[in-house]
Amino acid sequence: MAKKIPPLNALRSFEAAARHCSFRDAADELCVSHSAISHQVKLLERYLDLELFVRKARSVSLTKSGRQYYPVLREAFEKISEGTESLLAPKRPKVLTLQLYSTFAIRWMIPRLSDFQRTHPDVSVRLTMSQSDVDFDHEEVDACIRVGRSGGNNLDHLHLFSNQLFPVCSPRILAQHQLEKPEDLTQAPILQVYPSEADWSTWLEGNGVQGVQPAAGLQFDSYDHALSAALQGVGVALAMQPFVSRELSAGLLVEPFPAHRVDNPNHWYFVTRKDKAQQPKIQKFRDWLQSAIDRDRDIAD
Repeated sequence: MAKKIPPLNALRSFEAAARHCSFRDAADELCVSHSAISHQVKLLERYLDLELFVRKARSVSLTKSGRQYYPVLREAFEKISEGTESLLAPKRPKVLTLQLYSTFAIRWMIPRLSDFQRTHPDVSVRLTMSQSDVDFDHEEVDACIRVGRSGGNNLDHLHLFSNQLFPVCSPRILAQHQLEKPEDLTQAPILQVYPSEADWSTWLEGNGVQGVQPAAGLQFDSYDHALSAALQGVGVALAMQPFVSRELSAGLLVEPFPAHRVDNPNHWYFVTRKDKAQQPKIQKFRDWLQSAIDRDRDIAD
């Protein structure tokens, strides 16, 4: 008996529109007009006798039926794409798209990636940097490194490591502001990482320090930028291992209060969708990443 499959162009248009939450962005991706996407989606809705989108003046959103149908089509198109790639280019390296925070990428991942490429030449890693968490339902990302708490019914979390928070600064700032105890920070310039603004509060509250306003000073979008500013003597930045090992060992940065580290309540995870967790390229990278972290003595300490 013939299977009941709607028109493929209509399915493809719906999947792209649902992934982008936008008819216009779907049209750009598929190189057709906005009206063509709208027409194909309406065709699919008539075929199914269901409304898939709530249409507003400047945006669209999925209905309950749309939210139920979208992951089915997303997985189907991904399998078609992967099967086609395997058929046409069996020797071409599989591409793993990995999203990272810029600090983790620059200060930990990139110096080690050559080891992964050497041991797994069949997988090519494509890095993308963002300070925001991945929306796996709408972004074409295979996996990410995320700091936070595990959660999400459709996500697979592998715990990588936990760490501690502690202030660092240049030797000049240490001497200039005579930083001997945490309370001395009230007189020092504080460098804030605004996407992680709760980190300074965690450290200050953990040490009972009052009167320090991290948001009152310079603010940066990543730990890497804040630490670079601290290296140049701009102020006191918050740090965590393993991202400042080289600077501390070389004496370029110092830790004014080594006895006052505070556990970071957020942990580091390797995250991917559960329905993709068993893909060979993801399994290979996950196993290599866990091994690399186990060998890192700065993380172990």
